[in-house]
Amino acid sequence: MKDTASQTGPAGAGAEPADPSPEPLDPAALRAATPGATLAHHLNAAGAALPSLAVLDTVIDHLRLESRLGGYEAAEAAAERTADVYRLAGRLLGATGEDVALVESATVAWHRAIDALRLGPGDRILASASSYVSSALHLLELRRTRGISVEVLPTDGSGGVDLDQLEQALRQPAALVTVAHVPTSSALIEPVAQIGARVAAVGVPLLVDATQSVGQLPVDVGAMRADILVATGRKFLRGPRGTGLLYLDPALRERARPLTPDVRGARWTGDEEYDLLPGARRYETWEASHALRLGLGAALTETLVLGIDAISAYVSGLAARLRAGLAELPGVTVVDPPAAGGGIVTFVRDGEEPTTTVRTLRAAGLHLVAVPASHGQWDLGRRGLPAVVRASVHVYNDDTEVNALLARLARPAATGVPTPPPVPTPPPGPTAAPAPAPALLTGADRRADVVVVGAGVHGRSAAWALAARGVRVIQLDRLPAGHTEGSSHGRTRMIRRAYPSPVWDDLVDRAYTGWRELEQAAGRRLVSTVGGLYARPARTSSTLRGPDCVLVDANQAAGIAPGLVLGADMVAVHDPAAGVIDAAAAMDALAGLGRAAGVHRRDGCRVTGWHPDGAGVRVHTDSGDVLADRLVICAGPWTADLVPEFAGRLTTVRIVNIHIGSSTPALLAPPALGPFSVEVPGVGLLYGIPAYGPDAVKVGFDHGPVDDLSRAPGPVTAAERAELLSVARRFLPAADGPVTAELACRYTMAPGNRFAVGALPAHPQALIAAACSGHGFKFGPAIGAALADLATGVPRPDLEFLAPAAMGIDGVPPGDWAADRVNPGTPSPIAARTSEPTAHRR
Repeated sequence: MKDTASQTGPAGAGAEPADPSPEPLDPAALRAATPGATLAHHLNAAGAALPSLAVLDTVIDHLRLESRLGGYEAAEAAAERTADVYRLAGRLLGATGEDVALVESATVAWHRAIDALRLGPGDRILASASSYVSSALHLLELRRTRGISVEVLPTDGSGGVDLDQLEQALRQPAALVTVAHVPTSSALIEPVAQIGARVAAVGVPLLVDATQSVGQLPVDVGAMRADILVATGRKFLRGPRGTGLLYLDPALRERARPLTPDVRGARWTGDEEYDLLPGARRYETWEASHALRLGLGAALTETLVLGIDAISAYVSGLAARLRAGLAELPGVTVVDPPAAGGGIVTFVRDGEEPTTTVRTLRAAGLHLVAVPASHGQWDLGRRGLPAVVRASVHVYNDDTEVNALLARLARPAATGVPTPPPVPTPPPGPTAAPAPAPALLTGADRRADVVVVGAGVHGRSAAWALAARGVRVIQLDRLPAGHTEGSSHGRTRMIRRAYPSPVWDDLVDRAYTGWRELEQAAGRRLVSTVGGLYARPARTSSTLRGPDCVLVDANQAAGIAPGLVLGADMVAVHDPAAGVIDAAAAMDALAGLGRAAGVHRRDGCRVTGWHPDGAGVRVHTDSGDVLADRLVICAGPWTADLVPEFAGRLTTVRIVNIHIGSSTPALLAPPALGPFSVEVPGVGLLYGIPAYGPDAVKVGFDHGPVDDLSRAPGPVTAAERAELLSVARRFLPAADGPVTAELACRYTMAPGNRFAVGALPAHPQALIAAACSGHGFKFGPAIGAALADLATGVPRPDLEFLAPAAMGIDGVPPGDWAADRVNPGTPSPIAARTSEPTAHRR
């Protein structure tokens, strides 16, 4: 076995690494040589790993040398050790030192490499959904300023790049393919070697972001067929912050030139001439921290001494044990994709925002990090995850730290609905009397003014609107946060004034007002008004109309939205006020505003029933009972579980959406295209939302087969995808690229595509917003405000056309508690406690 010194002793940048050993690592010795390992349970190597004492000493020693000799002189004294850093980096990457540049970060490496490619108008970039936020932002800015095309590669069932879709995408010319070996947002390991083989076969450069893999997984640029690779020193390499690596294939260096040459990498040979120096160092700048580079060399040495295979085996095994332990904990959901591995584990905790989880754990001496969707919109955003908790282990961690994390997470969450002991549910029957409320449930922590069931857009809107008025709100959702089994996930929705009947106009006005108020409260833009077209065959009667909406023919429609091509036999309603809602951002905003206003939300808490309790309600959950003055049911597809009368009136159908890439993406984005729909004879209604942010144009049908609520919606099938593609391309010729993303959701349909919003006639202490028939998201804030009005005793006669009674719903709960009906005129007990004046409510 290696002695402690060979594993952890001081190792300057020039130390010769020993041959990799097949023997297991000695975590105790590695912890002893890592000063920070004794101060806390550091499970954040994917953020910035703890450096060893050798790395720390190397950096400090050079800074002291600079203080004695001066910066230039100290650099000359350390020149040989600095030169050795390149050789060490090349060895770790399967390259030579000449192929590597030392830079300040992986992002700097990315920028210099991308800039050297001189991308311009029409250049097509294929990017993995695992791309890091800074890389994606750079690509999006280049699309805006240079006119490049950015297409996000579809993923397969493993979560990684769909190789078949990649091959299809590569049948058209591409300037670059970029993939993150391991993303920042999950433990996914992309099949980089298989991607590289396909990319190399067609002669397209491949850029690999190895930021989260170098130092924990084997990385070989030859096996990957990588032309460019970027990495950082601060993560699994355990180097200092402010260090990074850039690898460039020699053949690519012959074609690419640095955009901003520096005296470090070029020689000025005449008034108007200069020569680039050989090797990748032409991408460096003269000014750099020599101390940090030497510290990186020390970290590289330690990695090579330990052996990357031994590191990978240890780290992957430890993370696998953590992942398995988390999966066994009630209230914790591991959200890593199937192709997970390595040292990263991501999860969420029911009823608790990831930032709260991290804050709680940090107070207990456990250092993890929350990764928001804004750091991975093409991954977390598309999976409907607002944020995740990320744990990441390294060689200085061991099973005691994994067990410490599991033990802390086994405790009840700090937020959400308190979990009382189960209370027996009264037997069903018209003469059954409600069981008396146990004393345990009468305190402030066991009672609410209003219980809101469901955390979709209407449930979140209602909870926020109520809490903002000083109402005590408990919100319950049957599934974990971020689930995709309802109707409120996904990135975008449309909003429009065009509706079939004037009876909708007031609610539509309130919808637009509601979104403006939400934007103001959230401090961010959520609605982009771009105008929309809603087309039908000219021979059919018009069904849509609305304020400022006009009927146009096909030629006029082409002038308004050239991306949408209609036949001469079609007409369209042009709605200039139509727009795109950033649905994902809206859901985040509503959750955050509700939490700030005092909403106590519990995800993964299934409501099993309810019954009247005097003038209030008792809500039964699988964690116990909660008492409230009012119940607001926004249960989406599961509405009939709580109000059985809906079972014969509602149908839950499967809806699929696909995003389609384009060789001319500007034609599928505003102003060339806005929200649209087309009544296609023999097919049905096709609808679409233009390209928005990183997302390609989205299309779907507003109809689908009846769905089975006992199972999560399955992935989009090949037949569904093919039918949508075929119909969409009839009207969107520019949608000639591959499918870049897809999702399935559910519509809860009612007769006449109507809603049910209001109090249940049999028990007016219970209110409902249900059966939004595929067009309810746009009304989210308006319906939330309406429910808050009704719950606090504010009449809303404008909503009578949506009253549950108009759908034939009486509203008897499971078990038929008809004998306990409350007089509809009974005043709301909440109204007297509500501080907001009635005049301020809509």
